[in-house]
Amino acid sequence: MAAAAADLEAVAPTGALWGLVYDFVMGQQEGPADQVAADVKSGSYTVLQVVEALGSSLENPEPRTRARGIQLLSQVLLQCHPLLLEKEVVHLILFYENRLKDHHLVIPSVLRGLRALSLCVALPPGLAVSVLKAIFQEVHVQSLPQVDRHTVYSIITNFMQTREEELKGLGADFTFGFIQVMDGEKDPRNLLVAFRIVHDLISRDYNLGPFVEELFEVTSCYFPIDFTPPPNDPYGIQREDLILSLRAVLASTPRFAEFLLPLLIEKVDSEVLSAKLDSLQTLNACCTVYGQKELKDFLPSLWVSIRREVFQTASERVEAEGLAALHSLTACLSRSVLRADAEDLLDFFLSNILQDCRHHLCEPDMKLVWPSAKLLQAAAGASARACDHITGNVLPLLLEQFHKHTQSNQRRTILEMILGFLKLHQKWNYEDKGERPLSDFKDQLCSLVFTALTDPNAQLQLVGIRTLTVLGAQPDLLSPGDLELAVGHLYRLSFLEEDSQSCRAAALEASGTLTTLYPVAFSSHLVPKLAEELCVGELDLAKGDRPTKCSRHLRCLQALSAVSTHPSIVKETLPLLLQHLCQMNKGNVVAGPSEVIAVCQSLQQVAEKCQLDPESCWYFHQTTIPCLLALAVQASMPEEHSVMRKVLLEDEVLAAMVSVISTATTHLSPDLAEQSVTHIVPLFLDGNTSFLPENSFPCRFQPFQDGSSGQRRLVALLMAFVCSLPRNVEIPQLNQLMQELLGLSCCPGCPFSSTAAAKCFAGLLNKHPAGQQLDEFLQLAVDKVEAGLGSGSYRRQAFTLLLWVTKALVLRYHPLSACLTDRLMGLLSDPELGPTAADGFSLLMSDCTDVLTRAGHAEVRIMFRQRFFTDNVPALVQGFHAAPQDVKPNYLKGLSHVLNRLPKPVLLPELPTLLSLLLEALSCPDCVVQLSTLSCLQPLLLEAPQVMSLHVDTLVTKFLNLSSSPSMAVRIAALQCMHALTRLPTPVLLPYKPQVIRALAKPLDDKKRLVRKEAVSARGEWFLLGSPGS
Repeated sequence: MAAAAADLEAVAPTGALWGLVYDFVMGQQEGPADQVAADVKSGSYTVLQVVEALGSSLENPEPRTRARGIQLLSQVLLQCHPLLLEKEVVHLILFYENRLKDHHLVIPSVLRGLRALSLCVALPPGLAVSVLKAIFQEVHVQSLPQVDRHTVYSIITNFMQTREEELKGLGADFTFGFIQVMDGEKDPRNLLVAFRIVHDLISRDYNLGPFVEELFEVTSCYFPIDFTPPPNDPYGIQREDLILSLRAVLASTPRFAEFLLPLLIEKVDSEVLSAKLDSLQTLNACCTVYGQKELKDFLPSLWVSIRREVFQTASERVEAEGLAALHSLTACLSRSVLRADAEDLLDFFLSNILQDCRHHLCEPDMKLVWPSAKLLQAAAGASARACDHITGNVLPLLLEQFHKHTQSNQRRTILEMILGFLKLHQKWNYEDKGERPLSDFKDQLCSLVFTALTDPNAQLQLVGIRTLTVLGAQPDLLSPGDLELAVGHLYRLSFLEEDSQSCRAAALEASGTLTTLYPVAFSSHLVPKLAEELCVGELDLAKGDRPTKCSRHLRCLQALSAVSTHPSIVKETLPLLLQHLCQMNKGNVVAGPSEVIAVCQSLQQVAEKCQLDPESCWYFHQTTIPCLLALAVQASMPEEHSVMRKVLLEDEVLAAMVSVISTATTHLSPDLAEQSVTHIVPLFLDGNTSFLPENSFPCRFQPFQDGSSGQRRLVALLMAFVCSLPRNVEIPQLNQLMQELLGLSCCPGCPFSSTAAAKCFAGLLNKHPAGQQLDEFLQLAVDKVEAGLGSGSYRRQAFTLLLWVTKALVLRYHPLSACLTDRLMGLLSDPELGPTAADGFSLLMSDCTDVLTRAGHAEVRIMFRQRFFTDNVPALVQGFHAAPQDVKPNYLKGLSHVLNRLPKPVLLPELPTLLSLLLEALSCPDCVVQLSTLSCLQPLLLEAPQVMSLHVDTLVTKFLNLSSSPSMAVRIAALQCMHALTRLPTPVLLPYKPQVIRALAKPLDDKKRLVRKEAVSARGEWFLLGSPGS
């Protein structure tokens, strides 16, 4: 080496470039390479000058010196290859090809240089082939280190992307050369690249020549993938990545079929679960490119293997993959085009399946009945031909078995199998009535379904209802007479007693589904019965028979809303519901809040169903909202002294009406919403009742101008409407409306109306576009809040306004939200408002149901919770540490609310700094704080066990103490956390096992069943802690 240095110094001219070359080659410094590359890119030197400067080192007899010289040149080329001219590329390629014959120490640097040249745009035609031939001939790739093998794959990939036609000119030699390169590769990083190259060879139609089997062997030797990534693997390669990459290769061509299918059968029949799954999934993928020709010789063996896995496996995943593979095989056989003289393999294959499975369907109590049914259904679902073939064979048998077996459980099993086959027929569209295979069985099917619906067994009834729904979805299977019978059964089932609630719910759902298909039948046979039932219910309620008849009356309302799925039916059911509400208002019916709320809930369900159809949505809106407003305005009149007045103005009833109005408004088109807003806003501001039905009221409606407390309460209905409008709808008299809402929001005496006004004001603020008018509204609000918080008469109302305005601004990322949040934090130290302010953080982080919702077109920015957490939690923590002892619980409560509603992936990184505060919050006497904190900690025990295990002593003690809390909800949450504690590392928990098992004996005798249930579950997990297999 010293002699080589002397030679270099002897011939080296002076100059900065020569100095950098010397430092790199002889001084073994890495920095000069980047400096030379930077100088070439800046134009200080050319690549030719770099080569000249390297001249002596490139020809040096010492291999290590030559290797360093070529390494420097290669690193420069990697950064500067876009600057090369075509003539330079030619000379460099020739130079590097020649050096492939050099000493093995030189080869890695040569390959890096060739990789740089493979990226050159100026590469002349023919040189790509020349380079690859040289590599294939001169380099034994698998003897190189991993990084150098990866370089070879990169060179091949680059040329395949830019010189495809040239490489195809090599013919099968290119394929053979690559097989030699890849043969024996073991590194997963390289395998991913190699698999991609093989896939491209096949998918881009390179000539494989006589080397198809060799190419298969060189890739299939890795099947199935058995790779476990090392811990802390910086490359992030997962076993699934290799599996999918290899599967893409194996399933890319039918030419592999004769080699691959025997391999797959062998692996499916093995005892290794992962090999079974991988093989079945690969078979599934292959079926998309295979045809009958490739599958023909292997069909019997494939069927035997799949049947065995479905019949005998203990793994649901293997069963599911086996069924999916059978489905794909059948689909492949179904879509293959047959010659007139060719054998129909599909019929042959399906006959084998039927032969092996059909007889098991006659034994509904045996364990193979469902595996057989699943296999038949998997094959039948693959194509219309397969469905017809299998159903035509199986359905007569199942119909016969249903009548042969008399026990309800057996009949339920058989009917569920029939239902599965009927569902498959829904996938296929039979345009010709004569082609519909179920037409021959429709009378038998209808009779069978009606038998099931009249059976006393609730589970059989449930399956019967589902089967009726599927039958009804098939064209022409239900005759008019069958429809009338079906409607009658559904009507009867809709009024079943409480112990058959699941059947009743299923009957209501089926009624809604079938109404969309047969509106005339339901209009003729069901709606009149429900109308009559409603009248009977009104008479019973008028007599005061509420305890005995109320449930039947409620079911009638539910049935009316359930069938309101077709526009023509809505026009019949909606007037019935509104008329019923009016009868209550007139005093013809003795109605309490629960009856009115039930009607409103039915109206809301109808509104939800109408949202899908713009015409129905507008009909519902213009019919229902004026009626509800008229009833509410009538009830709010001071002269009105009826019992119904008190009922309609109760908080719960108004909340139910709010839901109806907001649901009816959210899906209105802007044009129709503008029509409606011109009536409703003047109603509240000017008392204009002209658009209301029966609008002869004894006095003016003035909820804002010294109106009665009853009239003020109706501002909640205004809120429901204006806060659900699309953002681009202009609201008339907006300035006046905002001022009136602001005034009412701080009006003492009626918390309900002041809160409704504050929410309405906040909802409008949230949607208002940025600008001067919004700034003016915000200034008015801030002034009102500050004035209110400073006085004693309406402090709580001012706080409520502050809270809702803050939420409205937090959701839209308004700059003022930070100031208002700081003001809210300042109130945590307030003696009167502190606990309420802490609860306010729950509201800021929660989703509302009536205002400020995405469904109501509010501006809700994504990740507003994360932003609120980042901006405000440090201040909450700082405030907690600085606060007096009696105020600390307020900060803990606020912090607990914020953390409890924060997405857990955001919270986990901050857990170490916040956990001590959460643990302190468990000692807070406030049950709300305890419950919120426990709800926050339980998922953290599951997701961050390492961090939580550092505090296991404190956690065990506090959870056990809280398991005796006076609050049932806290006891349940504490026991759930004790259960979740068992997910921590076992060695950490074992010292506490005896103490915990003793302590958990007490809640086993708790007076509440739900507490006892959680105690049993938690104690059982602690008993098993540390036992073998746990």
